[in-house]
Amino acid sequence: NHDESLEWHLLQYDSHRGLQQWVEHLNQLYRREPALHELDFSPAGFEWIDCNDADHSVISLIRKGRSPGEVVLIVCNFTPVPHHNYLVGAPQGGGWQEVLNSDAPQYGGSGYSTSQNLAAAPLPHHGRPHSLSLTLPPLAIVFLKREGRT
Repeated sequence: NHDESLEWHLLQYDSHRGLQQWVEHLNQLYRREPALHELDFSPAGFEWIDCNDADHSVISLIRKGRSPGEVVLIVCNFTPVPHHNYLVGAPQGGGWQEVLNSDAPQYGGSGYSTSQNLAAAPLPHHGRPHSLSLTLPPLAIVFLKREGRT
């Protein structure tokens, strides 16, 4: 309601406070990572990894910045079930790290983690030269970035 102030008193509840913190951290990640905003209005800034996994209700995509190394891999699980050992194609090998996970307890999530540090295996998947084996948290979005690029 534009005629009233925001309902700040709701922040006394953990779920509301967790959502506020999630939006804050999501906005910080957006500002910090050029891949999430530099090419917003260009097809060069976005690639699907897999948008056809209806059986698991999972989508995965890549956001890219202007520099070749600016890449963020994003995986979304739209089910209330975690997926263990879920393979996602990766554009590059080497180490990857989880930089944001909506399922973290601080946001009201269940606390599943993909693991802070992952290694992309030279196993082609989804048309990519490498792949990551992830634990996908339930009803969550996970952002991954190459190690040393944060």
